[in-house]
Amino acid sequence: MCSAVAPLGVGHMPAVSDAARASRGTPPPALVQLDDAGVHFGSVQALRDIRLTVHRGDRLALVGANGSGKTTLLRVLHGLVPCDGQRVVHALNGGHLPRTAMLFQRPFLLSLSVRFNVMLGLWLHGVPRAQREERCARALRRVGLDAVAGRSARTLSGGQQQRLALARAWALEPDILLLDEPTANLDPSAKREVERLIEALAADGVTVVMSTHNLGQAKRLATRVAYLESGRLVVDLPVDRFFNVVLPREAALFLKGELPWT
Repeated sequence: MCSAVAPLGVGHMPAVSDAARASRGTPPPALVQLDDAGVHFGSVQALRDIRLTVHRGDRLALVGANGSGKTTLLRVLHGLVPCDGQRVVHALNGGHLPRTAMLFQRPFLLSLSVRFNVMLGLWLHGVPRAQREERCARALRRVGLDAVAGRSARTLSGGQQQRLALARAWALEPDILLLDEPTANLDPSAKREVERLIEALAADGVTVVMSTHNLGQAKRLATRVAYLESGRLVVDLPVDRFFNVVLPREAALFLKGELPWT
């Protein structure tokens, strides 16, 4: 089973800024690391031999055909799915493990008001009562839903529901935000709204890992792109290199829209 380890001593290392690391040519600190991770669902191997490190400040886009393992990889990074190999979670400078939140392709919203959907998430995560109202109000303002806080969440449009899911996640003050095709079922206007919010959260320092079929979206939002094929991680490159260098055959065919069905 995939092990989760917080390396000893990491929380007591002197703080070094990401800018200082960049000037030295070293990457920002690692948050989550997978080493030879694999996942089986019965006889189906959903992931195999995955080696991947998520660094603080990453904006990592996972791309690949349906069934390539993108959603499963997000769940493994979150710790929701057990795996073979090793999953290492690195402590932050304060000594605590990074907080992680995940948005699914179809957000699950309760038959409650917009406000109570956020408040319930805060309560479930143990946020003190004195902080809940302020954090809820701030999150709803951030996504532009403060004017409809009293409405039933299930009466919102698709774009508004995804914005509410983002508010619920952001209210938890995560260090890592995992997004499973966050704009897959939205119209162009709603997609732009959600992309704008993702960009703003990333600019605030939240590390973002998202799956997407939209290559234009990967170019716009990501600093790094990873291509998966049949549960294998085939390519992991900075975004400018991913779209401008010669890639392995499977990835090149995917970019051209010529990958055959399997």
